[in-house]
Order: sequence, then structure tokens, then C-alpha cells
Amino acid sequence: MNSKVIPVSEIGRARRVADVPQARVPAIGHLEDQLGRPLTDLRISVTDRCNFRCSYCMPKEVFDKDYKYLPHSALLSFEEITRLARLFTAHGVRKIRLTGGEPLLRKNIEVLVEQLAQLRTVDGAPLDLTLTTNGSLLTRKASALKVAGLQRVTVSLDGLDDTVFRHMNDVDFPVADVLAGIDAAHAAGLGPIKVNMVVKRGTNEQEILPMARHFRHTGVVLRFIEYMDVGATNGWRMDEVMPSAEVVALIAREFPLRPLEASAPGETAQRWAYADGGGEIGVISSVTQAFCHDCSRARLSTEGQLYTCLFASHGHDLRPLLRGGADDTQVLSAIGHIWQGRADRYSELRAMRDPEQGTDAGAARRVEMSYIGG
Repeated sequence: MNSKVIPVSEIGRARRVADVPQARVPAIGHLEDQLGRPLTDLRISVTDRCNFRCSYCMPKEVFDKDYKYLPHSALLSFEEITRLARLFTAHGVRKIRLTGGEPLLRKNIEVLVEQLAQLRTVDGAPLDLTLTTNGSLLTRKASALKVAGLQRVTVSLDGLDDTVFRHMNDVDFPVADVLAGIDAAHAAGLGPIKVNMVVKRGTNEQEILPMARHFRHTGVVLRFIEYMDVGATNGWRMDEVMPSAEVVALIAREFPLRPLEASAPGETAQRWAYADGGGEIGVISSVTQAFCHDCSRARLSTEGQLYTCLFASHGHDLRPLLRGGADDTQVLSAIGHIWQGRADRYSELRAMRDPEQGTDAGAARRVEMSYIGG
């Protein structure tokens, strides 16, 4: 693993919007990319900072006291985020997820939630507005987020054993406080709640069954995520990936499962229900069962760079348009041409290579997950 990382201002440097092919006819309305995939989901990172140092995302030896985060002046304002979100809905976006870093570290985040909650889809329906968090601040924030208009939360939790959890977050944060945050979210009506567990072989696979036992019959949807090769700092190795098929088989030996249909087109998780009615689990298998073919998600960084893939090596800088006086039609068209030029299918291409070789050593440096969210 590298001991240092290039600051986010230099990693995956954005292409200027001027470099995006501009057609004479604006790209407005429903969009499809080069592979026929629509644009339906937008993930917005509101901060590149986090109070955890999970090894698979922000390892402490890289994101240390000397790491240079984005200055506040570089961040999109809430009004700029809301404007972009409104324009994305005009292109067909129906779901917005706030991410980070840890999004609850962004001061007055509930103000942004309130602004986004006023937006509507092209057919006038409310947006599906949700947020992913490590849960550390939920006991303080859950009620205000619900009042502001947030509908649901997804909480990252990689184990119930306190020693394992403190080791994985690497800041000695107790698991009891995250569980209290989940309870606070439930009490506030932020549901159904989802809990995401990244499974890293050799680190926390022994927590799979305890997590399943704990969240059965609670209404919480537990999802297991394969350890992914996002960014360039987490030291990813294929032998640390526990395939989702093994996770499902492990749980099914104790609690019989039956498959469920996807709840929406482009859903990343394969869903399984407990045969006894105890709820459901999901598995996200981007390493062993790539789902690029129907990916409909765009990602907006906290400083206004648009990424068309989680594994991208560059973004497209929309901030100059926002701060340079561009009207809505110009911004809409820029977004449209970016999406129409999209041909990303990183995970499918990775799967075509010898899995024992891992990622390509000579490939362009990928953007960090903490910068654009998961």
C-alpha cells in the first residue's frame, strides 16, 4: 500500500466542460448513454471528510493529519447542489442519495435536505431522497433530518463485535453508538433502514451470521457488499474478497432463504427473503457478478465534478458553469452530453481478466471512494 496519496484536487483531475463534445442541439430531457442505460440515480457527495478511518476506504496511514482536504471555498454551496439536482431531475433522475465522506459532518446538512425535498421528478412525483452514513452522528441528527424531508437512511456497519468494529473503523469508535443511531433513525421514522456490511475475508467474515441474527425480524434490510477495488489507497487484493455466493450459502445453512425480484430496474443488490418471514437480506457483488449493464447512477463530487462510474479516473467539472453565469439550458446540455458519451463498464472488464491478477497496474489512477461516495 502506498504511504501517501495525491490530494483529491490532483487525483482524477476533471476534464473541463469545454472538453465535452457540444452538439448544436442541446442534450435535454430523457438520456441514454452509449450502452442504452438511462440516468435515474444521482449520488451527491457533500464532504470529502470522515471521522472514521476504515481500511477499505480511508486508511489512516494515508488520510492522516497532513492530508489536504478540500477548502470550504471549493465546496458547492447548498444552493448550487440544489440547482444541479433540479437539473438532473429534468434528465430523468428519480433518486438522490447524499454521501461523503461522512455526510453528517457537513454543517447544517438538514438545510440541504429541506431544499432537495422540495424537488420533484419529471412526472411530478416526490424524489426518493436518502442518505448513507456511518451512523456515528445519527442520535443527534435523525429527528432533524426526518423533519427536513429525508425519507430513508443507509448505515454502514461492518460487524457487531466491538473489538472487530473498533479495529475496522480504526478510531476506536464503539459499535453501541452506531446501534443507538440506528434506533434513533427508526424512532424518527427514517425507514425502511438499510445496513451495509463490507465483507473483507480475513478481517470480519465471522461477523456475517451475528449480523444476520441481530437484524432478523427488525425491519432492517441487511446488505453484504463485496470488498471492492475502489480508488488507489486501500491495498485491495482479490484473495480478500469473499464472494456473495458464499455469504448467501453461509446464511442459508442457518436460515433458509428464497430469492426475491429486484425492487427497481438497475438495483445493485440481489435480494433474498428469509423463508420464515424474518425479513430480507441483499448482496452487492460488483467483483464477482458485475452489474454494469444496467447501471443508471451518476456521482457528483462535493466540488462539482461529475463522475459516470464509481471506478472512474476522471470527472467533468460543472462548477465553472455554475459560477460563470451559465443558464439552466447550458448546464442541462453539458450534463446531457457527458451522459450520452458514457461507456463505462469497469467491473465487467475486470471480470474478463484473470482474477488472480487483480487490477491493472498500469491503469489510470482511480478516484477515491471517500471523495465521491460508494
